[in-house]
Amino acid sequence: MTGPVGGVGSTSAPVAQTATSSVDRADQMGKDTFLQLLVAQMKYQDPGNPTSTTEFMSQTATFTQVEKLEEIASQNAALLSLQRSLSAGALVGHAVSWTVEDGTTQTGTVSSVRFGDDEPLAVVGGQEVPLGRLTEISLPAQPGA
Repeated sequence: MTGPVGGVGSTSAPVAQTATSSVDRADQMGKDTFLQLLVAQMKYQDPGNPTSTTEFMSQTATFTQVEKLEEIASQNAALLSLQRSLSAGALVGHAVSWTVEDGTTQTGTVSSVRFGDDEPLAVVGGQEVPLGRLTEISLPAQPGA
């Protein structure tokens, strides 16, 4: 016995949401800004009272941490993209329902998946449907069932 995987929530039209791989905020400094500040500090320090080695090493370690955190964020974004692609590919041959912009529900079988710039698109009856619009996914009908 197969059953559909239905959406959760109200009966109103769902809002498509996509995950972003990066966040750019004007109020946060990146590694380039941190490095510029460190170089400026070294350039304008008092030669008679230089920055201690311990403080310099601490700042260098902080810079390394910032770089590694950016690498981790980049790897997480790549993993998320791969996971979304694999999930989308698994939909081929499944019956799906989705909500169109006018609020009506359409159904069909996913014949292929197209990978665009933002989000994978399920191709149903020649129409490209963003995965965020899907409201129901069910196993394909078995012959003789």
